[in-house]
Amino acid sequence: MNVIRHSEKTFAAKLREITTSSSLFDKTIEERTRAIVDAVSLRGDAAVLEFTEKFDGARLGVEQLAVTQSEFMAASLKADDDLRTAVALAEKNIAAFAKKSLRKNWSAKNAQGAAVGEKFDPFQRVGIYIPGGKAPLASTALMTIVLARVAGCKEIVVCTPCGKDGLINPALLFAVRLAGATEVYRAGGAQAIAAMAFGTQTIRRVQKIFGPGNAYVVAAKRLLFGHVAIDLLPGPSEVLVLADETANPKFIAADLLAQAEHGSGHERVWLITSSKTIITQTQGEIKRQLPKLSRQKYIQGALQANGWMIQVKDLAQGVAIANQLAPEHCEIMTRNAAKVSEKIFTAGAIFIGPYSPTVLGDYVAGPSHTLPTGGAGASFPGLTVDQFQRRTSLVEYNLSAVKKSVKAVQKFGQEEGLDAHVRSVTIRLDKK
Repeated sequence: MNVIRHSEKTFAAKLREITTSSSLFDKTIEERTRAIVDAVSLRGDAAVLEFTEKFDGARLGVEQLAVTQSEFMAASLKADDDLRTAVALAEKNIAAFAKKSLRKNWSAKNAQGAAVGEKFDPFQRVGIYIPGGKAPLASTALMTIVLARVAGCKEIVVCTPCGKDGLINPALLFAVRLAGATEVYRAGGAQAIAAMAFGTQTIRRVQKIFGPGNAYVVAAKRLLFGHVAIDLLPGPSEVLVLADETANPKFIAADLLAQAEHGSGHERVWLITSSKTIITQTQGEIKRQLPKLSRQKYIQGALQANGWMIQVKDLAQGVAIANQLAPEHCEIMTRNAAKVSEKIFTAGAIFIGPYSPTVLGDYVAGPSHTLPTGGAGASFPGLTVDQFQRRTSLVEYNLSAVKKSVKAVQKFGQEEGLDAHVRSVTIRLDKK
């Protein structure tokens, strides 16, 4: 991993470089993604199949895009007891958390006696992207689809990449079906996002798209915002560990390595600490732990490109830099970690204390692990169940309430030069 220290003359310049670099805003990726999106918009299924062969190596016919009932059955038969138990445990926690977060209808009287309020209806048809490829994420199926189901979405469309053989990982298929998906298509990358946004001959368009993905998936979501509703910008994984001298270097190293192993090459990991000793010991732990891991190649690439150990002068500076980076996951391994967490305002999720590794949030804790990355956490929250609900305001006046409001309406209309606005109210007060 790269190391920078607050005492270096180039510290500020290096910090600016770290905080501004993100695959979410790579111009080359955006240009390539735009070409894919335009092709799917024009040619539908044909473009989706063409890109599936190009990027996933699978040569499919149109009739193979949709996953069949027999495939779901086969995946269910392959699911062993341990997988079933793990999925059930995670699903229970995720559903319980989501039910607590549902928005509820309400109504009240305004100052003039009119009834006002809000109602929250589930989106009727939603699209969910589940990453596949190097690491088919069965957990992501639960962290997205379960929320849609709890919200009451009737049609839950899933797109996920297949392998070169045209097959989808059976554990992923099992989780997708159990979570509540109603349609599943073997389509990945930017082409899948475009297919759900525009619709094709096979994949009908959706109202809103959810889910994480690689840099091309996130670029597609950015480009298609407006053509379709978008949840947030959850790209390649990130973790920031904020540590003082009381932290355990073994834990820090393990958590950095875990988030670097996804395999896109754009993962970002940071250790921020005021302790030189913690940096040195964590470097040693990474060297000891890395050879034992199966995805060394991916991890090494991520650590070399986007892995940083930042030595700060004190914890306050560390907190400020953490808020500037707006990490997807922020682990706090300090004294009074809960108190320190109150000062973090931009993280997608905060993990408090030495026994709260990000991986527990990835799999079983309950909140969705679909979180903003690339600095988007400064403006976007993580995925929540209410994002699957569509808000509508409600207004109901009676004659008495209209009479109490007419003078204010007349004044606004006069100031804005909109006499038809005024007339639409006063006409209701005319004597017949």
